[in-house]
Amino acid sequence: MSGAAALRAEVRDQLDRWRAEGVFTPRSDSWLVGYDEDFSRRLGARGWIGLTWSPEYGGHGRGFVDRFVLTEELLRAGAPVAAHWIADRQIGPAIARLGTGALRRELLPAIAAGEARFCLGMSEPDAGSDLASVRTRARRADGGWLLSGQKVWSSNAHRATHAYVLARTSDGERRHDGLSEFVLDMTASGVTVRRIPDLRGPGHFCEIFLDDAFVPDAWVLGEIGAGWAQVTEQLAFERGGPERVLSTYPLLRLLLDRAAGPAGRVGELVGRLVALRRLAFQVAVRMDAGQAPVAAAATLKLLGNRFEVDVIEAARETLPSDVDVRAALDDAMLAAPGFSLRGGTTEVLTVVVGREAMRAAR
Repeated sequence: MSGAAALRAEVRDQLDRWRAEGVFTPRSDSWLVGYDEDFSRRLGARGWIGLTWSPEYGGHGRGFVDRFVLTEELLRAGAPVAAHWIADRQIGPAIARLGTGALRRELLPAIAAGEARFCLGMSEPDAGSDLASVRTRARRADGGWLLSGQKVWSSNAHRATHAYVLARTSDGERRHDGLSEFVLDMTASGVTVRRIPDLRGPGHFCEIFLDDAFVPDAWVLGEIGAGWAQVTEQLAFERGGPERVLSTYPLLRLLLDRAAGPAGRVGELVGRLVALRRLAFQVAVRMDAGQAPVAAAATLKLLGNRFEVDVIEAARETLPSDVDVRAALDDAMLAAPGFSLRGGTTEVLTVVVGREAMRAAR
């Protein structure tokens, strides 16, 4: 049995046991709304966070294909992984690649243990997916930088220990110039978090207000002014994972278990899932090869958005309205409005894919 296959069997077996023991209840969109710090620590204790970075920093030195296998099984099970998801998915790899030695030593082992929990400070009011319009400012201070501005749609910021923040350190001829990346301690003076209610009530969305919040020089990611190029590559981590196609998997599983609806319709969904999984796997393979498959990741998210909505529609139209179905369907339907927004709107992703296609054609 290959290393990836052995890992899949191990993870699947352990998740089956935990589910039977009542450690967690499967739900849709578990990587955003399934917030359970204890569960993340369980995964950390088994070495299932920080799979791809060096053992020197608490990681496990395995590849992105292995991480794809692990995260796919977690999502299929509907496990509550939101507490560590962002840190493990994109911030940890960014710190491992671009962070200072001090930042790696301090945060990577804490992420791998499930103790350091990150939110994203990218989107802003009147900017949304247009990251080039970021107005949050970082100005030089003794030993570091002072950040001032406002971020929005920062999932679970009210629970996060740290934030990734994209801020403007200078003005250039182009809007993309002068952006830099920072890691922020959420307990720092000048940081205020306000929760944003959604259809569930006070949910995972938050606003972050920064008023001269201090970030030391050692917590700058990469080079000052190189933020646009860096974040563009990092978005492949955010957009190209199996969460873009498996957020509604618990609902699809109900469809399959109950053989609900016309066989052709369910079969079409399964066929599309097979193709999407293959694309996500190829993204992981290219990451293992040191590439940043920006267009492939954007394509996966575009197609995944439509697939996840179609799973909901099929379940809504064909499953009987019993207690289990209503609970699963409610979970998925409440998450659906965000599918085409988070990680980049459909319009932005279409532009990304189109630009890459034009470059390839030249």
